[in-house]
Amino acid sequence: MKLDILALDGVFDTGLSTVLDVFTTANELTAMLQLDVAPFEVTLTGVRKRVRTSQGFTVPVARAPDTATADWLIVPALGCKMPETLEPALRRADVRDACAALKERSDRNANVAAACIGTFVLAESGVLDRHKATTTWWLATLFRQRYPGVQLEDSRMLVSSGHLVTAGAALSHVDLALWIVRQASPELATLVARYLIVDSRPSQSAYVISDHLSHSDPLVERFERWARGRLADGFSLDEAAQAAGTSKRTLARRMQQVLGKSPLSYVQDLRVERAVHLLKTSDKSLEQIAGMVGYADGVTLRTLLRQRLGRGVREVRLEA
Repeated sequence: MKLDILALDGVFDTGLSTVLDVFTTANELTAMLQLDVAPFEVTLTGVRKRVRTSQGFTVPVARAPDTATADWLIVPALGCKMPETLEPALRRADVRDACAALKERSDRNANVAAACIGTFVLAESGVLDRHKATTTWWLATLFRQRYPGVQLEDSRMLVSSGHLVTAGAALSHVDLALWIVRQASPELATLVARYLIVDSRPSQSAYVISDHLSHSDPLVERFERWARGRLADGFSLDEAAQAAGTSKRTLARRMQQVLGKSPLSYVQDLRVERAVHLLKTSDKSLEQIAGMVGYADGVTLRTLLRQRLGRGVREVRLEA
């Protein structure tokens, strides 16, 4: 399998290194265990001859991305973590040239993958329009605003849509690289994950800081403060809108625009967040915790935890 890794100036060091390490480890294990898996041929590519990482290290770029022969073109993140640095970076000439290369590749229905901030570069090229995708959780609001044509599923760690694959925040680079290894050999992907001590994590929900997202909009922030104080109570959209100082329709619309979910769905997120905290920090029973976060019984909470986090109660407690 031939892989082109597209390194742009200011590439996120951990993301780039992680992708390279996964494929290197896969090749080493294949040789050591004499597995019947073709090697991963990795080439570092770029749209400029000189590329430095976010930490200032030189990247040995071999050539421009090869749209003809590579099986995958992978876009690691840029080292921009907040909108005030990311938005100017997306306007750079080298990023625009990268977008053109990505568009050309996508038009050929070739395989393209991106992780974390790399998903912004992919979306900027337009190739994610009308496709499902994920992105780094704390920039999901900005992503929705910039790319309304993308069907964002930001709670997921990894989303495959046709010939495009996107991964969530930071260390989702590992999940992305393992997913590509899995296409060649599920057995090898499992071995690499074990050697690198990587657990399965289908959802980003467990890592999201809910109030970080809500603070991007004053109305949503008011709703969030009201909801946190009433997690043990039943949810009323009428009361929520009144507390936020707006109409039900406006509240629902703003929640969808900012967070991509309904008011009730966001309250469920807050309940899950609180339940996980209590599971990890107290000896209260699941039934007791369910009552504290607004559910009639532990079965409902158990089901919600599995749906949102991809993990059960026992697994959450073991993480404490």
